[in-house]
Amino acid sequence: MKELTLSEFNTQLSSAAPVPGGGGASALMGALSASLCSMVANLTSGKKKYAMYQQDIERILKKAAMLRDEMLDLIEKDAEAFEPLSKAYSIPKDDPERDSILEEKLYEAAKAPALMVFTTTQVAQLLEELAIKGSRLVLSDVAVAAASCRACAEGAAMNVYINTKLMKDRDRASQMNDDVEKNVRTTVRICEDTYNTVLKELLS
Repeated sequence: MKELTLSEFNTQLSSAAPVPGGGGASALMGALSASLCSMVANLTSGKKKYAMYQQDIERILKKAAMLRDEMLDLIEKDAEAFEPLSKAYSIPKDDPERDSILEEKLYEAAKAPALMVFTTTQVAQLLEELAIKGSRLVLSDVAVAAASCRACAEGAAMNVYINTKLMKDRDRASQMNDDVEKNVRTTVRICEDTYNTVLKELLS
């Protein structure tokens, strides 16, 4: 999935094909956000004006590249989890193993978007730093990345909830929902603060 061109990915996304869907689209937004982190850091690195932040910028570059790769991998993992879930739905309702199989596949399908949410929190933390330490010439890109990061978190969360809603084990579902919601709130707060910090500076 991640080897598709942008055109191919979008064509497939817009079709009736089962994947990619909202989960893959969310992960792509997360990957774009992490990539913008790298871009801002690369355009800051080595500049005399930001020499006091050089070690931080180098750390951000390494972390952002890792998070980008994780997000791209999650596009694939999200797609891989859909087929087994789809097959579980087709199991005859009178099959005694249907409920247990479906329960496990619903949980598995929720795991990839849950990981997307957790990863966005780490991306958001890098953006929070870059709003202060990044080159002022690309400050708008920090805000774009913050908007993309928030969209990833909120979109991925919906792909968790649509699966946990159908799980029979409500304790397990509620625990996953609570963990995801906690991280969404953290990501959204950081992204909002970062976006508004950039906005205030650009309009001042």
